[in-house]
Amino acid sequence: MGFILSPIINIAINGGTLYLLTRLVEDISYTGGFKFFVIGGVVLGLVNLVVRPLLRIVSLPFIFLTGGLFMIVINVAILWFLSYFLSIAEFRDVTLIFQNTSSYVIGAIVFGVINWTSSLIIK
Repeated sequence: MGFILSPIINIAINGGTLYLLTRLVEDISYTGGFKFFVIGGVVLGLVNLVVRPLLRIVSLPFIFLTGGLFMIVINVAILWFLSYFLSIAEFRDVTLIFQNTSSYVIGAIVFGVINWTSSLIIK
């Protein structure tokens, strides 16, 4: 893909992933409408580009020992970071709210499945 088109597609996929995540998991809510999905898509794109590969490399022994289940912990960390970033960056009326810890875990599983499926479709 083109140099300009690839980041835009990545933002759209991440925004779509957030949309599906908020629709499929009842305990996850958001405010901000379309602006939330754009900002969340940008932040998730940057996190997936920079932080996720580093987390995978550092936690490779744990991923291997648990048969890949440690990826749920990594996805929980990414979702927690997104929620935390949106709260400290103080974008106007843009928040991501998880009701409890189990919603993070369920959200991480759904997030992982959606990312995996979208990567199969795109590549």
